[in-house]
Amino acid sequence: MLIHCKLVILILVLSVDGQVLLREIFGGHEVVPHSRPYMVLLELHMLHGLTNYCGGFLLNEDSVMTAAHCKARFYTVLLGVHNVHNSGEVQRVSVDQTFPHKDFNSTLLKNDIMLLKLNSKAKFSKNVRPIALAGQDDGSLPKSCRASGWGKTDRNHKYMSHVLREVNVTLTDSEKCRKDNLYCSEGETGPAEGDSGGPLVCEDGKAYGVVSSVLKPKSGGPLIHGFT
Repeated sequence: MLIHCKLVILILVLSVDGQVLLREIFGGHEVVPHSRPYMVLLELHMLHGLTNYCGGFLLNEDSVMTAAHCKARFYTVLLGVHNVHNSGEVQRVSVDQTFPHKDFNSTLLKNDIMLLKLNSKAKFSKNVRPIALAGQDDGSLPKSCRASGWGKTDRNHKYMSHVLREVNVTLTDSEKCRKDNLYCSEGETGPAEGDSGGPLVCEDGKAYGVVSSVLKPKSGGPLIHGFT
């Protein structure tokens, strides 16, 4: 992995020692259409013709960031999406190469970040624009952040949201999160099933992390959402 940045958020549902890969926004709201032009919907083409979904975000004309646990046989990147049922001006681009973090641990979900190199360049427009990455971490926590995605909106829904949604999150200071190079938030609201790989965007409009997982503490207490 050639990019040194600290990113994480939440998306595919999979339980591993109390950790869950996430795919949904709980407690959020629909965004103004195309107000997040960096957002990417990833089609994950799996074995036996199955298709799963993750989020991602556009870094430049041919690079997308997502979570390393969003593994697939091959990918299709959808740019300029708001409503998944309206494909009129959506750009569909295949992925040429994948670069998961060299130290990604799929069991512990550490270093859960991956760069995708597109097969052709994205065409920038008012609906398709890259987002800047935050600079070197100075040890302070951003005060106001948000996570976006097309994941399920509550635990009773079987299907992903057809429109892009987001939720505000407040980052918490945690020794464990710092040790694991994560940003974390607590509580029931946050990214969830279907939102993995999307960006953690804070008050300066830059991407600070990638939606990765949620931890259910064995001792009880609120859920902990992790952003790589």
